[in-house]
Amino acid sequence: MTNQLSIGVIYVEDDDDVRIGYVQALKLAGFDVLAFPGAEQAIASIRVDMPFIVVSDVRLRGKSGTEFLSELRRLDPELPVILVTAHGDIAMAVEAMRAGAYDFIEKPCSSEQLVTVVRRAADKRRLTMEVRALRSELADQRGIERTLIGRSPQMQKVRRLISTLAAASVDVMIYGETGTGKDVVAQCLHNHSERRGGNYVAVNCGGLPDSLVESELFGHEAGAFTGATRSRIGKLEFANSGTLFLDEIESMPLTMQVKLLRALQERAIERIGSNKSIPIDCRIVAASKADLLQMSERKLFRADLYYRLGVAFIELPPLRERREDIMLLFEHFTLEAARRFKCDAPIADENLVSRLLSHSWPGNVRELRNVADRFVLGVLNERMIGSSDFNGADQSLPRQLETVERAIVEDALRRTKGDIQAAAALLGVPKQTLYDKIKRLAIDIEAIRGTFGAEAGT
Repeated sequence: MTNQLSIGVIYVEDDDDVRIGYVQALKLAGFDVLAFPGAEQAIASIRVDMPFIVVSDVRLRGKSGTEFLSELRRLDPELPVILVTAHGDIAMAVEAMRAGAYDFIEKPCSSEQLVTVVRRAADKRRLTMEVRALRSELADQRGIERTLIGRSPQMQKVRRLISTLAAASVDVMIYGETGTGKDVVAQCLHNHSERRGGNYVAVNCGGLPDSLVESELFGHEAGAFTGATRSRIGKLEFANSGTLFLDEIESMPLTMQVKLLRALQERAIERIGSNKSIPIDCRIVAASKADLLQMSERKLFRADLYYRLGVAFIELPPLRERREDIMLLFEHFTLEAARRFKCDAPIADENLVSRLLSHSWPGNVRELRNVADRFVLGVLNERMIGSSDFNGADQSLPRQLETVERAIVEDALRRTKGDIQAAAALLGVPKQTLYDKIKRLAIDIEAIRGTFGAEAGT
């Protein structure tokens, strides 16, 4: 979404001299222009998703500009159409805007005025088309890609790892900051494993009082303690033939860690108040935002439990380290929120896109989802997107601009599979300029190419 897609202009005017003059002004301003003397000729050349806007005179020989507008609205309701009117046609132009015209210009007008209005319409068209591309990409995703969204090398690596581990019935440890999606990864492991027919049971170890942890995990018999009026199976037993997800396992009491370790080693449990051993067969997926190895070295986590759980590891990158995924995720959450709130999905403007790409996202994907919800509800303001990001030397304007530029360049390189020439064309810069940017921004082009399994052209 951050690449600067080139937007052209379709110009319709039946006065040859006027048409030639304004076309020249638009071309001097950098626009590609397709000029037509009438609406009939223009409509034959227009198709849905063209990277163009339309500028049309209202009074044309043959089909009028307002009739032309109606046809264009049926073809592509989001296509910006600018109407050019004589003074006496103002009322007609206002009515046309109510019918969906983007803007109108009263003639005669200066070239500068025309170019200004066209630039605004082109920016709107660019955003619309980039959002359509993101939504199309989201719609085409299948399997794990549909659940774990992202085109960054980090997320591609995570998806490959999940595909490998899902088929193996081994215990898995997931590391990641708060909000990176550890629970989503655990659910994904379960859904793509042979255990998906069994229960997926999630336990937040940090949300349970110490006095209830044992009962929650192992269950209890009636009369085992005060208030235990009937027997209850625990999470380990309930997850039999399925998956048990232990979130925030670093917060589990040490005394409970001993009992969990024994249950995992013996693959059997005893309910509280019972001497009967009950076999269990479940995969354990644990998650932590802390380094359990370091905690075990400080005697804050049992080393033997760490090594028992740590058969395979998945590390989730924070959102700030995969900025090329931000707009794809934001669009996904925007569409999701629009469905949930039963309203239309809005389109982010350039200012919002810049702030989204510049923010450090301490709350990671969860924070981004909340921002998308506010955006759809129309209650988002700038203070809600980490104004603290824009204070201090570490978040100076040059640094923010560099962050956004790096995301734009990396996104272009990934979309072209590391092909420098194709990426330069996509960005609209000379090949040597792109080489200089890659060097200055310290972008690992070989790592990007490596994610596609083959060397791209240079």
